[in-house]
Amino acid sequence: MKKHLILLLKLLLPALVIAYLLRQLEPGQLETLRDHPKHWGLLALAFLMAFGAVTLSFARWWLLVRSLELPFRFRDALRLGFLGYLMNFIAPGSVGGDLFKAVFIAREQERRRAEAVATVIVDRVVGLYALLLVATIGVLTTDVLNAGDASVRVLCQCTLAGAVIGGLGLVLVMSPLLTRGRVSQWISQLPLLGGPVSKVIAGVRLYQSRPLVLVCIAVISLGVHFMIAVAIALIANALFVEVPTLGEHLVMAPLAMIANALPLTPGGLGALELALAKLYEIVPNSPHEVSGILVALVFRLTTFAIAAVGAVFYIRGRSELKKVLDEAERLGGQQATPKQQALD
Repeated sequence: MKKHLILLLKLLLPALVIAYLLRQLEPGQLETLRDHPKHWGLLALAFLMAFGAVTLSFARWWLLVRSLELPFRFRDALRLGFLGYLMNFIAPGSVGGDLFKAVFIAREQERRRAEAVATVIVDRVVGLYALLLVATIGVLTTDVLNAGDASVRVLCQCTLAGAVIGGLGLVLVMSPLLTRGRVSQWISQLPLLGGPVSKVIAGVRLYQSRPLVLVCIAVISLGVHFMIAVAIALIANALFVEVPTLGEHLVMAPLAMIANALPLTPGGLGALELALAKLYEIVPNSPHEVSGILVALVFRLTTFAIAAVGAVFYIRGRSELKKVLDEAERLGGQQATPKQQALD
């Protein structure tokens, strides 16, 4: 009963948020957008850019797996990647794309399960930090840090601080002094943070002798999030005439995607829309006519179209996927980490 109630709330919350955002639209804005000429070529290019970014993120994961000399074909990375992307939206309960991928690859790599699952953890951590770096690039290459709105300045300062702190954290994590011996053991015993941080450390430990791989992963991650920002900027340009600059989109898009990554609703539904709507209000320095709500909704439709690729893989392997989903749901319901279960 509790599990079904949580699932209902997860589905209801984004619907309420999106309904609220739509009510905030100015009277006649939807009609104006409907009658306004649209640049369909830019919308198509935005889809290709977003699709390319998602596919590139799967290539990043494939590189992480192959660098550990695990047998893993690129087409398998695409298959599991698109399935995981789909699971973010449709999987029940606590099953998300990362948990699904972790369980699936653990089943396929029976002899080296812990290492296989660690690739999912490292992939997520590097991807999230790259979001901060892209936002930092946007902050440093535009004038938003000197914006008149105090909330924008605070947001930019927090972004810069997060990038610096995250960078220092990664440097420390890459140091053998932190990842081995007493320090690592002490970190694992910290309340609340000990468990998650120790799992990240264990994953990174596998790559300490492969710095070139991590450099490649970082470059790919920056490319992924830059492409997402460009896709959102293209959508804005396709729907409206006066739009914020690309540099301002480099600030807004990564911050909105961080909100999207929070495990509050399926696939970040509602969180992305709410964040992007607010960011379009406070970040741009020059006047514009863009409705962040509408841009976010069109981008959301783009992600649904990309997730449809995962539906093809789902239909082709439905029986096997049902077993994986059941196992992932069981692990998620126990609030256990994929890595811990892989070691059992």
